[in-house]
Amino acid sequence: MSTLLIEGGHKLEGRVSVEGNKNAALPLLAACLLTDEECVLTNVPRIGDVEVMARLLLDLGAEIHGIGTTTLRVRTPSITTHAPDPTLVGRVRASVLLLGPLLARSGKAHIAPPGGDFPARRSISTHLAALHAMGAREVDGHGHHLEAPDGLTGASMYLYEASVTGTETALLAAAGARGITEIRHAATEPHVVELCEFLVKMGVGITGIGSSRLRIEGVTRFGGATHHLGGDYIEAGSWAVVGAITGGEMAIEGCREEDIEVVAAVMQRMRVDCGMRCGVFEVKPSKPKAVRRITTGLWPSFPSDLVSLLTVLATQAEGRTLVHDWMYELRLFALEQMSGMGADLFLADAHRIIVTGPTRLRGGRMLDSRDLRSGMSLIAAGLAADGQTRVHPLETVERGYSQLVERLQQLGARVFRE
Repeated sequence: MSTLLIEGGHKLEGRVSVEGNKNAALPLLAACLLTDEECVLTNVPRIGDVEVMARLLLDLGAEIHGIGTTTLRVRTPSITTHAPDPTLVGRVRASVLLLGPLLARSGKAHIAPPGGDFPARRSISTHLAALHAMGAREVDGHGHHLEAPDGLTGASMYLYEASVTGTETALLAAAGARGITEIRHAATEPHVVELCEFLVKMGVGITGIGSSRLRIEGVTRFGGATHHLGGDYIEAGSWAVVGAITGGEMAIEGCREEDIEVVAAVMQRMRVDCGMRCGVFEVKPSKPKAVRRITTGLWPSFPSDLVSLLTVLATQAEGRTLVHDWMYELRLFALEQMSGMGADLFLADAHRIIVTGPTRLRGGRMLDSRDLRSGMSLIAAGLAADGQTRVHPLETVERGYSQLVERLQQLGARVFRE
């Protein structure tokens, strides 16, 4: 595993383009299993999680061209196994999305416990409840072993949790189920909308797209489809924080204004000069101010995937900020490492951290990138700190950020892979 050596204290400035939304690419790849016709995805992010998902599809019988590029051509003439490689399943949370397509197409699905960030703390009970409602039954065995020998049947369901991947699992299964499925309390994130749009292109009837109430009319025959992924607003927000925390001027291309505004709203409250101008999200040098509270929430509230980065930015803001991430218990724990860098942090409990700033951060430490988002946050802290910082393992962060080292260097960062 690699380590990123960071020499901090340098402004990051310039122009950077974001690739497609990671959280859209993964369910769209899963949807490609529903048809034996070719599907083409463009603006695909060149990241670790996408490569793992593509290799899971290969393991199931898919033919894929373009792995490692921004265009993937996928065709699955037949499903050759209903039990994907457990090692690959253990590397990516989105492997749970294979359950619906496998059940819809072959009547069987057997996957090991999915991996990704915080695997032991992230239940898939919402996914399983949706599949059970459509007629899938569990079979004894390790992991998640389900069968629907007579096929899936449309159902009316309320999701106890507005889970993004839970909604996507229900959508993928409902697309191949007989009859009508209604999903209430569905997640409404942009990547859920993209999956709906892709399924419609494949011939599925869906109404209520973008709302918390979806109506899906399943089909027995899916066509191929082509889709251009929208820009990743989480990646765009990450680059925006990196620019703001180093005092640089950043121009971020490729994100949609309606997506990035949930991030911009919080940064503007912190008196960061940023906003969308002529299709480019710009960040200007600023002196951040603390805000009373930053709280994550369901879309279109502030996303949990960016709470770690905003916490790092709060260490450089004047005043005290309470950061509250009600979604994940472990996300904020990794940031305690910044206390050794001089940050004034108080972890109130598993969901809340109080940050007082500004404090001058000091390098000289080895930081543990325990999950994808905290890893990028610790890199941002290292870029703002005096002296050298190391973040390990770098591969954890590269699961979600394409060509990370090269792009940091192009923006003026002094970083090196060890």
